[in-house]
Amino acid sequence: MPLNIVLVEPEIPNNTGNIGRLALASGSHLHLVKPFGFEIDDTRLKRAGLDYWQHLSVTYYDSLDHFFQKNKNQKMVFLSSHGNKSHWDIPFEDHLFLIFGKESVGLSKPIIEANQNKLFKIPLYSKHVRSLNIANAVSIVVYEGLKQLQQS
Repeated sequence: MPLNIVLVEPEIPNNTGNIGRLALASGSHLHLVKPFGFEIDDTRLKRAGLDYWQHLSVTYYDSLDHFFQKNKNQKMVFLSSHGNKSHWDIPFEDHLFLIFGKESVGLSKPIIEANQNKLFKIPLYSKHVRSLNIANAVSIVVYEGLKQLQQS
């Protein structure tokens, strides 16, 4: 799998379903960190993920601590509107973990503060928009990563 998509405490089943479909289409592995804002068998999740969920490479974690414990030696970058560097500057490599926060508040302040040197954002060109939908943001970053990996 070229990339790892990590959703920390996802809240909206449709977004998670769409990101699951993206993970499968891009050959990425999806990591879902509890608690979720929905049940994993939610029909909206299945509808957004269509019939693909059964083919998806996905790992579930009981907590953020559990995720970090299981993946402590992996290379990770964190995506947040609070980042100072653009997603175009991410040092993409195979198996890189792309960490995204929950829809309502993004990544927690402690995670942002502890990972300033690995914190990236997608540039926004309007002062009227605070952030992008998470499914759109994940798509932008994953396909930029795939593009860069193909060029290297």
